[in-house]
Amino acid sequence: MLYWLSALTETVSAFNVFRYITVRTGGAMLTAMVFVFLFGPATINLLRVKQGRGQPIRSDGPQSHLAKKGTPTMGGLMILSGVLVATLLWANLGNPYVWIVLGVTLGFGLVGFWDDYLKVTKQSHGGSSGRARLALEALIAIAACLAIASLGRTSFSTSLAFPFFKELLLDLGWFFVIFGAVVIIGAGNAVNLTDGLDGLAIGPVMIAAGCFGVISYLVGSTVYADYLQIHFVPGTGELAVLCGAVIGAGLGFLWFNAPPASIFMGDTGSLALGGMIGAIAVATKHEIALIIIGGLFVLEAVSVIVQVASFKLTGKRIFKMAPLHHHFEQLGWTEPQIVIRFWIISIVLALAGLATLKLR
Repeated sequence: MLYWLSALTETVSAFNVFRYITVRTGGAMLTAMVFVFLFGPATINLLRVKQGRGQPIRSDGPQSHLAKKGTPTMGGLMILSGVLVATLLWANLGNPYVWIVLGVTLGFGLVGFWDDYLKVTKQSHGGSSGRARLALEALIAIAACLAIASLGRTSFSTSLAFPFFKELLLDLGWFFVIFGAVVIIGAGNAVNLTDGLDGLAIGPVMIAAGCFGVISYLVGSTVYADYLQIHFVPGTGELAVLCGAVIGAGLGFLWFNAPPASIFMGDTGSLALGGMIGAIAVATKHEIALIIIGGLFVLEAVSVIVQVASFKLTGKRIFKMAPLHHHFEQLGWTEPQIVIRFWIISIVLALAGLATLKLR
């Protein structure tokens, strides 16, 4: 919205500042953070009253989690509200990529909200049907990938780019839509699996958002894309504003989600934020880099897949408990130890992911 003031630069020269993506990214970050800070306490109190007994705690999970009984969930509403307000205020709303990524974010958020609602009202950790949830996510992700494919130039818009190679592209044709949808769905559910300890998911989400904010800005600039010899995708630079909004909203949410958490993110937030990062990766042609930058989420998801496969095939479990963070809980690590150490791993992986921009 404020971007449109840049059209009045000839009248008021100071409005020219709104042309710069960096300025608007910083503004979005600050706006989202302040918004969550201001409305967070009221939101938590409202959710506590509406939910009563809060998010149900698994009886077969770590025993230390039983002390968290009564903590409200759906904290993702705080994050999504901050992101939405900041994006509408600071982003160029004429940019189609903004609406595509925002659509995925809110769409996945609604799916997660429905899941959280069923868990709270039924006081069951089962939530909605897994197949129904995946079907809804697939519809949203496929629609987003179709829109992304229609924006770029022929062949390139449906191609997969590879890190470390300057010109290597694999044209997937319209299979790109399926591939991109899998990336978005996988990212959403991987973050969802990671959200099991106070502050565990939101830290790596902010780190990943920061990385993709940088990637979006560079990929969307002809100057930087040419200098780094990465593929230029016109219009994607604006997605840096959304990434800034996620960082700001995440910082505000972490204030209340730090151990011991006053509120849980819930599927409302984890699905939405994971889907958003996945959509940005697809839009910027950095799907493979997402595997590195979001490596922690990949490890958490793989630990569940390996655990289930091993138990079904051999009757034995590889980990003491899955996802991976629960395994370390069973080994005796304290919750703050796991959270901080996983954040460190996320930072290292993020730096490795960003290095792929230069090593070509």
